[in-house]
Order: sequence, then C-alpha cells, then structure tokens
Amino acid sequence: MIISASRRTDIPRFHSDWMLNRVREGFVDVRNPMFPTQVSRYSLSPDVVDGIVFWTKDPAPMLSMLDAFSDYSYYFQFSLTSYGGDVESGLRDKHDLIRTFKELAGMIGPERVMWRFDPILLNGKYSPEYQLRAFNTIATELNGSTEKVTISFIDEYNFGGRSIYRSVGTDGVAAEQQNFLAEQMASIAHENGMAIDTCAEAVDLERYGIQHARCVDSQVFERIGGCRLSRLKTRYEELAKDKAQRKECCCIESIDIGWPNTCANGCRYCYATTSLEELARNLAGLCDPASSLLCGHVDPTVDRVKDHRGTGDTRDRSFRFGFGGDQLFQEV
Repeated sequence: MIISASRRTDIPRFHSDWMLNRVREGFVDVRNPMFPTQVSRYSLSPDVVDGIVFWTKDPAPMLSMLDAFSDYSYYFQFSLTSYGGDVESGLRDKHDLIRTFKELAGMIGPERVMWRFDPILLNGKYSPEYQLRAFNTIATELNGSTEKVTISFIDEYNFGGRSIYRSVGTDGVAAEQQNFLAEQMASIAHENGMAIDTCAEAVDLERYGIQHARCVDSQVFERIGGCRLSRLKTRYEELAKDKAQRKECCCIESIDIGWPNTCANGCRYCYATTSLEELARNLAGLCDPASSLLCGHVDPTVDRVKDHRGTGDTRDRSFRFGFGGDQLFQEV
C-alpha cells in the first residue's frame, strides 16, 4: 500500500505532529470527500505500507521527526517556485526554503527529495523570462541536492464561480510558450545534473528530453527499498495507474490521507483550498493532532467506519518481491 501525504494539504508543514501520532498508533482514518460520513481505516504498519510520498512546500517542522519514519520507504515532493507573497502568501522567504531543501537532502539523500517547479503561470509580473531566471537560480542552488525536477503548466479550475485563472491574473500558457519554456528549462536542468519531467501534462516534450512524470512512483520505492512491488502475489506485475486521478496523470494507485481546506500556505492557484472561511475554522479547532482523522473526529453515531486492516481494498493489495526473479520477498 502506498500512502500519499498529501495532495490535499501540506502535512509536513502543518500536520507533522498528527502524522507522527498516526505512525505511533499504527492506523489512520480517512473520510470520503464525496460522502463524508464514510470513513476508511487503514493500517500504517511498516509491514503493510510499501511507501509514503510527502508533498510539501516547507518540510521544516518534520525534519526533527524523520527518525520515526526510519522503518518506511519514503520520499518528498518539494515544491519550490518563483512566486512571491502575491501568489504564495503563507510561505517563508525562498532563500530560506532553498536552505531547508538542501538540509533535507543532506539528511535523507538527494534521490529522495524531488524538486517541483509547478505550476508555471504567466501574467504581467511573471513573464517567461522571469520564470527562466528563477528556474536557473534555484536549479543552480539545488545542484547536487536532487536528481529530478518536475514542471507543470497552470490549469483552470472552477469552484462555485472561483476561477484559478482569475485568482492569479493569467490566461494560461500557450502551446508555443510551453515549448519555449520546456526547451530552456530542460537545458538548465541537465546542466545541473537533473532529469526533468512534466506532471499531468498531455503535451509531448520528449524532443527536449522531458518525460511524463509519475509523482507517486513504484520504481522510486523499489530503488529505496531494494525490492519490486507487484499487484499480484504469484508473479511480478507493476502496480496499476491511479484511475482516480486525471487522465494525464501517470501516478500509481495510492491512498491519500489528507483533507481539503487545511493548508495555510496561501497559494492562490490551489485547487484544494476552496474556502478561506472553512480553512480558518478547520485550523482553529478541527485539526486535532490526537485525532485519527486529519480534520475532525470520528462520530460513532453518524460515521460509518470500514476497517480495511487485514482485509484491504484494491489500493492496498501489493506484494514485495526480491530482485532475483519472482521469489516472494515479503507479503504485505
């Protein structure tokens, strides 16, 4: 089973105490965003969890806790962009975040810290030339601290009349601009010893040496854990693509343990923060580090809890094989 922590919020920055408590207690509860009274309970035993992907813009609060995750295979997707407080109002100075990135890479290795320069947006302030200067500066600073950078271009989302494009004053990134930026960024990345790929993009940029990313990637976990992850018990078969994600997303299946409107990074392009009022209410009292849920508590009079521990669902049926053929290494 792969844990995504989390596409919906920044767990390392805002909920690291909660995550530590979940690991110590050995399980986590997750509400169904479409049917909130449906709660799924999953084991967090290292014997069951094949890997954890931490998504973050600032993992500093978690750095002192990493020893608690020593029994897990894990890596970080660390977003580090060009934007100032007009677009990302809740973040520290980018020079400080670069130092945190390098500190994290020094602790766990550059192969376990992936740099994300996304989403790329263009408007009156953030021109293609601005984005390239920022990308070059950050890439030069991170040389030796990561093996890969992932880019993407901003997409439009509409939530109850709220337009992401209007929020950041953009009309999107035209095809010719995408190709121009991709070609230049690929050259900069390669000069700094980094592979480069795109997240959930349909555009083919392979001529620039840019592949389609799998941000939740079984191959990374196989390298970290020295094993092969299979969806079948009797023979090796690669873990399936996550059908719950967008068509262009190449990630494998995972269980996301986060909850929307629980991240105060203040990113105006964020699709997971749909209500500032709900965000304030959640962070003021509903995000309890002692709860089994990231936000709120299980109410036995209302909630229906399905315990997947020992029974599993389609997303946690994975098996570890050794590299020497199809000999079963460890069943999970």
